[in-house]
Amino acid sequence: MVVARRQMKKTYMSPLPAMSDPEVFSPSATLLTFDPPIPLLRGPVPAGPDDDPSAGPFVLAFRDSMSWKSAFLATRSKIIEQCEAGARAGCSISVSNKCKPPWWKALFGAKSADLAERERCEEREMSSCLASAKDACISFAEQKCIPSFAGARIAAAPETTSLSCGATNYRGSALMASSFAGK
Repeated sequence: MVVARRQMKKTYMSPLPAMSDPEVFSPSATLLTFDPPIPLLRGPVPAGPDDDPSAGPFVLAFRDSMSWKSAFLATRSKIIEQCEAGARAGCSISVSNKCKPPWWKALFGAKSADLAERERCEEREMSSCLASAKDACISFAEQKCIPSFAGARIAAAPETTSLSCGATNYRGSALMASSFAGK
């Protein structure tokens, strides 16, 4: 028993590296490398004449309409994806409760539940639940994204709109009206 404890102590104690070992203090062993930074989605542009002067001389704006549109679509799809994941969890709980046999059938000596029928019921209910949840998730994502992205600034002037002199940006609502009409 004493020998086993001594052996355990030896396995847990690791020797410290020798201070003279050059490998321990080499640049490859001591430097941490990081991924290159991700470029910012929005950058500062000079505020236009119709902007609030108390907010400062600059506003944050997307570089161009393509970066705004890709950010909008990425955000919308991420919200839909997360909403549908939550809906799958909720649907599976409600479907399980809906398709289980009534509790009173066991009291009257009924046969054990027909698993094939329960599986068909769960498939049918799950598909209808997910279909209705998908529509709700799409409207939820638009409800969350549209106000934020409609008020977002875009630095370059749109090709179809003539801006007043001195305007350095326009709002996303102008792009939404032209790009996402009917979607």
